[in-house]
Amino acid sequence: MTSPIPPASATTPPPWHRLTPEDVLARLAATADGLTTAEAATRLTAQGPNTLQQRRKAHPIRILARQFQSIIVWVLIGAGVLSGFLGEWTDATAILVIVALNAVVGAWQEFKAERSIEALQELNAPQARVQRNGKVTSIPATDVVTGDLLLLEPGDLVAADARLLQATSLGCVEAALTGEAEAAHKHAETLDADDIPLADRDNLVFLGTSVASGTGTAVVVATAMQTELGRIAQLLAETNEEKSTPLQQHLDSFGRILIFATVGIVALTFALGLWRGTPFLELLVSSVSLAVAAVPEGLPAVVTVALSIGVLRMSRRHALVRRLSAIETLGCTGVICTDKTGTLTLGQMTVRTLHVAGHDFEVTGEGYSPAGEIRIAGRPPDPAQHVHLLELGKALVGGSLARLEPIGATCKLVGDPTEGALFAAGLKAGVTLEQLDRELPQSLTLPFDSDRKRSSILRLQPDGQLRIFCNGAPGTVLSSCNRIAAHDGVRPLTEADRATILAQAGSLADQALRVLASAQSVIAHRPPAELTPDTVEKDLIYLGLAGMYDPPRPEAREAIEKCRSAGIRVIMITGDHPKTALAIARELGIDAAPSPVTGADLDRLSEPELRQKSATAAVYARVTAEHKLRIVRALRADGAVVAMTGDGVNDAPALQGADIGIALGRTGTEVTKQAADMVITDDNFATIVAAVEEGRGTYDNIRKTLQYLLAGNTGELLLVTGCILSGMAMPLLPIHLLWINLLTDGLPAMCLVTDPVDPGVMQRQPRPRSSRIANHPFLRMMFLTGFLTAGVAFATYAWVLRTGTLDDARAAAFAVLVYAELLRSFGVRSATLPIWRIPLLTNPSLLIVVLASFALQIFSQHNDTVGRLLKTAPVPFAIGLLYLAIGAIPLVLLEILKVVRKPASTAKP
Repeated sequence: MTSPIPPASATTPPPWHRLTPEDVLARLAATADGLTTAEAATRLTAQGPNTLQQRRKAHPIRILARQFQSIIVWVLIGAGVLSGFLGEWTDATAILVIVALNAVVGAWQEFKAERSIEALQELNAPQARVQRNGKVTSIPATDVVTGDLLLLEPGDLVAADARLLQATSLGCVEAALTGEAEAAHKHAETLDADDIPLADRDNLVFLGTSVASGTGTAVVVATAMQTELGRIAQLLAETNEEKSTPLQQHLDSFGRILIFATVGIVALTFALGLWRGTPFLELLVSSVSLAVAAVPEGLPAVVTVALSIGVLRMSRRHALVRRLSAIETLGCTGVICTDKTGTLTLGQMTVRTLHVAGHDFEVTGEGYSPAGEIRIAGRPPDPAQHVHLLELGKALVGGSLARLEPIGATCKLVGDPTEGALFAAGLKAGVTLEQLDRELPQSLTLPFDSDRKRSSILRLQPDGQLRIFCNGAPGTVLSSCNRIAAHDGVRPLTEADRATILAQAGSLADQALRVLASAQSVIAHRPPAELTPDTVEKDLIYLGLAGMYDPPRPEAREAIEKCRSAGIRVIMITGDHPKTALAIARELGIDAAPSPVTGADLDRLSEPELRQKSATAAVYARVTAEHKLRIVRALRADGAVVAMTGDGVNDAPALQGADIGIALGRTGTEVTKQAADMVITDDNFATIVAAVEEGRGTYDNIRKTLQYLLAGNTGELLLVTGCILSGMAMPLLPIHLLWINLLTDGLPAMCLVTDPVDPGVMQRQPRPRSSRIANHPFLRMMFLTGFLTAGVAFATYAWVLRTGTLDDARAAAFAVLVYAELLRSFGVRSATLPIWRIPLLTNPSLLIVVLASFALQIFSQHNDTVGRLLKTAPVPFAIGLLYLAIGAIPLVLLEILKVVRKPASTAKP
């Protein structure tokens, strides 16, 4: 035998579908008898095992180090180090512990999120039946090489990509690879066209797919990473870049602003102090205290808590989040790219209409469940019509090899999806398989093949004759019929009847339904050798038509409408036929052009052209995994925040390439789940809308909490700076700043992130990727609030300092600042609603924390031990009430501002 061909990666693979079986064998240096053991061993050494390559795993230390890339983290670390340098070990310890805990949580999330390639291994067939040395043998799938002959039968997982040499009624389920729910019928004939989509390469079988029916022999043309599944694995590895979420980008941007502002203020204060002759050490302590006051120590913890609460809330709504930041990313999603099969649709072929004896019947129910009924004009059929339906139902059940296994309230299909749909429709017509098997036991099967385009099952009647049930394409079934079961009985089939039936079939096909015809006949018993398609499938009685499709999920249309009202584009991306994709899109209310964009169209588009096309296209059909990834990248390049949903292996690269990947939990493959950021456990498209709502609510909570924290820090900063510039002593000591930042600021902030989602959050347009969390309105409100808080504290401090001691003045400033911050937590819950229109009990934890903090503050003013710890003087109760009233001034003024300012300025929180 000639030497083996080089590894597949060494040359560009030929278009195997265009080569004849003989040419394929010649190219692979193989024969119809299979390889020898020695030849296979040589090729295995040259090509390597038939396994998907695994990526190099990141070291745990490296993953942990990635958690310190954020600028805000280094701001906090710097503040902690400076606090320790000045001997403020309580401050330093609190800050550094917060940073460390957040790093550990982030690293743990990453440890669990990178298993996509390993999951692909589970789709490899553990064993493969091949022909070697002229004999059939079973070998590990990892030992399969190019040139091996695969022997395929129902239930097999295909071990490699292979070109069919022979096929008998072979059907393969390729939904996970192509997105089509219907089994693909395979043949060994040569295909002429060059640019045939993957789903239409009917003379090839692919690694990771399964055999639903029939038998076949195929020669392996690609193994391991050269297979179609391997190409997806490679795409998955290439798309595993670090994705910076909008929230991370905004916090990093804010971190830079915080650094520049803090350094500028501290430098200015330090320079003024030197100019005024302030002692260097005193000035250094004051400047560092100023810097510590500017840093929101609780910010990382607040963000983590907010996202964790979002995870908990979403889990209650059937969404499991694998990456915390995915919650916030969902909130700014502007485009949802969704697969059709199994996502917008049930992923189960369903008969929707029957045409029997001149009448059109509607079939209710979804999927393979026998639950449902058959109606005509909205009512049950009359007895005469039911007789005709029963005859058709017998052909649908008796002519099918599929079976439905009850699993709870649903059924699991065993067999071909098309036959399963016919079987379920026959059950709804009133036929039961048990009774049919008793009355007409199965005798012989003539399976479907691509030449006849029909299948027949023969059943034995009590009188010894054979009843034939035939199902197939309308044209081929009609060609075998010479009679028709009409409303007035069986009569000869005329040419006018044929034209009417074909017109009806065409009308159903125009509605994107797959149409099959059914017929029956009775023949005398004869030896099995004489029962061939040519002798059996003739002189049949035409019974009717069945129109089927993969139906949309009942809740999907409403969910899409909610997305539209929220300003979110929904784009369907499917490997299915363009006509089917367009029909489903229109039924669901997806805005679609007259014709979808196909994979062939995408191949002709450059990247700039694709970006332009993706701005308006809503339906893509006949696309591959590479196409899906290109579409997602084009949308992201155009500035959109993209979510991608799917369940098949072909969706995994696009899921990982999107800003957020959403997998279906029930029907999704393990590959898809591991590539996704979030898993929908109920496979309900409406859950995505709920997830977006939670994401928007989480972002709102983070934003208002951030403003609450920063406004408080701004007030402290302005107070300290004002006192230094005025030549006064420091109004707040480091212990005061720690008390305020971690207790009276930190605890209410933790409660603010638990606020319920604003009911109107889904009526807003999604915020752009470029929008900053600290935009101009945010900064204006932050400085205004900080100015008001610092103003009342400064005025109180200056007044008491003039009439009392420094300790009394510090206690006054400290108390006013604490009261102002605690009261302001109620007003910050909404940027538009005044405090009296926000029910307090909708966030009971905030109410409890504020009351408890008030109690602690009052207790500290009357307890000597706590007073010594906080270095404050006692405050009489009456004076404390005065400080409380002064502290309420900022809240009152801000609430008045909400009422008087124009609605346009408060459209967005």
